[in-house]
Order: sequence, then C-alpha cells, then structure tokens
Amino acid sequence: MAVYVSNIVIEQGYDFDTSFQLADTRTNTPLKLIDASTEAQLRKHYGASTSVSFASTITNAELGIIQISLTAAQSVSLKPGRYVYDVKILNNGREYKAVEGAALVRAGVTR
Repeated sequence: MAVYVSNIVIEQGYDFDTSFQLADTRTNTPLKLIDASTEAQLRKHYGASTSVSFASTITNAELGIIQISLTAAQSVSLKPGRYVYDVKILNNGREYKAVEGAALVRAGVTR
C-alpha cells in the first residue's frame, strides 16, 4: 500500500478535522477498512518524545474513508509552527502507515 501524503493547516484554538479517502493502489478501488482501526499522532519532528494524538475514526469502511480531528482545547496548547503527523491503520494484526505529511499550526488573532 502506498502512503498518501497530505499537508494540513491547523488553526490554533479552533476545532480541526479532515478526511482522507484511501485507495488500493493495485486495483485503483477504495481500500476496504472493514474490521480495521486507526491511530494518528502529531509531533514537532520525527524524533520528538512528546506527541498529540488525533481522534481518528473510520467513517466509511467500504469506501476507505478515515477522519482525524483535534478539539479546540487540544489545538490551543500547540505552539505555532511546523509539525509532522501520520495516520496508521491496524488490520488483522498488521500495521500500515496510510497518511503522512507536514502540519502547519497557525496562531489566531481573534480570541
């Protein structure tokens, strides 16, 4: 399975969510995620010891759609700047990296 690369922007102090539709690169059809689960984390850099966990869910297993999100309470504690994140799929005892990319946390003005 190929890793989907997507850069995201998180507004500090606001709710964040985004969805990804994954495809089976061998058949060019939606990746079936039946009986799978997901995990996703955000870190300042790949070697950072601290992380923030996204809420990650499979919103449509037949169409391969997953969603990641942060609450406003989580995003307000992030310092503005560049981060990295990825999303892992767990299925039948195996782990796959499904999505990865850079995350830009932008500071807000209105409070």
